[in-house]
Amino acid sequence: MGASHSAEAAIIDGKTIASTIRAEIKGEVDALRAKHGKVPGLAVVIVGDRKDSQTYVRMKRKACEEAGIESFHAELPASASEAEVLATVRKFNADARVHGILVQLPLPKGMNEERVLAEISLEKDVDGFHPENIGKLAMKGHEPLFAPCTPKGCVELLKRNGTVLSGKNAVVVGRSNIVGMPAAMLLMKEDCTVTVVHSKTRDPKRICREADVIVAACGSAEMVKKDWVKKGAVIIDVGTNSVDDKTKKAGYRLVGDVDFAEVKKVASAITPVPGGVGPMTIAMLLSNCLDSGKRAIAKA
Repeated sequence: MGASHSAEAAIIDGKTIASTIRAEIKGEVDALRAKHGKVPGLAVVIVGDRKDSQTYVRMKRKACEEAGIESFHAELPASASEAEVLATVRKFNADARVHGILVQLPLPKGMNEERVLAEISLEKDVDGFHPENIGKLAMKGHEPLFAPCTPKGCVELLKRNGTVLSGKNAVVVGRSNIVGMPAAMLLMKEDCTVTVVHSKTRDPKRICREADVIVAACGSAEMVKKDWVKKGAVIIDVGTNSVDDKTKKAGYRLVGDVDFAEVKKVASAITPVPGGVGPMTIAMLLSNCLDSGKRAIAKA
């Protein structure tokens, strides 16, 4: 092999970083309770009985409990009308104990997602999807009340990994409203030079090869290959795709949008799937909820 062979990428351990952040949040919640006798509250609205949505909601409630954040819950049947969902959101808007409202997506077919999300009070939009929050995210010199949890988690992973962002070339692969676009805007706020690669991009490989930081959020299994990545780049992999694997009991395994086994040979640091960005999303949700609680409790 010779002395020239360099070590593999450092693994950015999202699980460990997220649990550190959750412990920090718990400390702040305890301090709020001691000082004001109040804690932040998160309300989750779930419509219908999708198994995956129920699992997410259970995880969110448990995370709240561990951090000392009060959790509120409204479960509506799949047959609920849009008017009932809107009324539920309004009830939480009016409840002073609730500082964050989350409507678990996707909503049942025929419901207008945009209308339901727009009903959430701007001050309680802990998912960061309100058009006004996204608008402020896009504007220089403006700060949104909340940034969307997954892209915020990506940037937090980079910072806690010690990655210097200012002046760096960042490429975001994917332009979804939930991850790609807000991730690009957050990286711009960190003074990166940002390029967004998407399905209509010509020669995405050439563009990715110039990146110091790649955030892969295209929802396409192992799309980002080793020859897309320059030596020493830092890789944040948002993807979760299941691919058939007969050796696994479940019959499948989870992979990211990056070819992890190969890319880790050239990158300087990389997030694994699972255990990278995933745990950060809930940690950032708690962080947004804490910020909201602190704002409201200080005003009260």
